[in-house]
Amino acid sequence: MSGVCSARNTSPINCVSFAEASKHVGTIACVSGTVLAVEDGRKGTKILNFCKDKTCPFSVVVFPADLKKMGDVRQLEGRQIEIKGTIQDYDGRAEIILRRSQQLGEGAFLLFPTVPTDYDVERAGHYSAGKSTHAKAAKKTDTRQSDPVPLEDPGEPQ
Repeated sequence: MSGVCSARNTSPINCVSFAEASKHVGTIACVSGTVLAVEDGRKGTKILNFCKDKTCPFSVVVFPADLKKMGDVRQLEGRQIEIKGTIQDYDGRAEIILRRSQQLGEGAFLLFPTVPTDYDVERAGHYSAGKSTHAKAAKKTDTRQSDPVPLEDPGEPQ
């Protein structure tokens, strides 16, 4: 392989390197490699590339409908990942379609932003350092009744 791609298999799990993924087309496998670029495809698709040039033998595709439940896949750029799934052939290149964050194993935690420790859940969008406030007193309602109505019919003679 050229110096542009790094195809070492440094994974402790039995993953194949992205350079060998094309040998496993049609099977469910684990593929490892370093994501060098996350590119925008057509119609909102994200493509995770493992090489700097366009002749990379493997890529990971994330469709827009799956991006909504995945999180920010751009955070995977520059990171070593292991992805599990069915390896497919697309235009002579091997690819895995990323549909669930669980396919990334331990790398899935990178997709979701950390929750700030000073976030106030009772006031959405506001931050506090843990200050507490007293509850507001309940509003008093007017319980006064209207004037009594006589039981007799006024049009009836007495």
